[in-house]
Amino acid sequence: MHTPASMVMGIVFAPLGLVLVFTAAITPQWREGRARLGMAGPGSFLRSGVKGQGMGVRSGSVEALLLLRSDGLWESCLQVEHSELKQCWPVAGPYQRDPRVRLTQGLVLTSLFLCGTGIVLACIGVRCWMDVPLRGVAATGGLLVVMSGLLSLTALGVYTHNLGRLGMADPSQGINNPRFPHLSLHPAGSLYFGWLGSCLQVLGGSALLFSSKRPRCPTCPSCPERPDCPACRSCTEMTNKPDTNVYEVSC
Repeated sequence: MHTPASMVMGIVFAPLGLVLVFTAAITPQWREGRARLGMAGPGSFLRSGVKGQGMGVRSGSVEALLLLRSDGLWESCLQVEHSELKQCWPVAGPYQRDPRVRLTQGLVLTSLFLCGTGIVLACIGVRCWMDVPLRGVAATGGLLVVMSGLLSLTALGVYTHNLGRLGMADPSQGINNPRFPHLSLHPAGSLYFGWLGSCLQVLGGSALLFSSKRPRCPTCPSCPERPDCPACRSCTEMTNKPDTNVYEVSC
């Protein structure tokens, strides 16, 4: 079977977009923030933890550490930059309870489910092992993939728009704690994976939708009112032409 280029494009882009969105969902780098933590006291816990590893940075008479905080949908991490000291934990507190974070989680999970279902339908519809594709089934799968891409784009938009305010409802907890250094938050790598994957889902799903258009079969010059391909087999003007190969095409 000669698979249409739009089907090939859709069946390649849709799984690639699913992988990228799934990678973004499970990684904790949706937003990042760096802060310099001073260690003036000789008995500081962080100072004792990194003593001997050369991670202290002297600023005048006070040592400092550069901390990297990252948050994802289901996990947060804290790491001393340029070291192996890293601690991760499931999201909790105001950040976990933030309705915008919960909305993003729900949209991403729904997007992954719809995209997976759409890819299964698209594979059934393309039917590369058969002569005739099921264009309606492939188009249905493409519609689900487009919807999944739009849902993930919505989730990413909500998170990015509120990135600096997520989890800040309770000033006495979380990263806004006065005892913890202020973090200047910015988008991180997982967001970019998500944006790219969502765009690929929309492109792949749209290609599958466009593949639902049936190819136009040649008509018999003597029987223009019979557009179906079987008419070509009964048309003497087409079958009696020399050096002409006649193929049976099922539309």
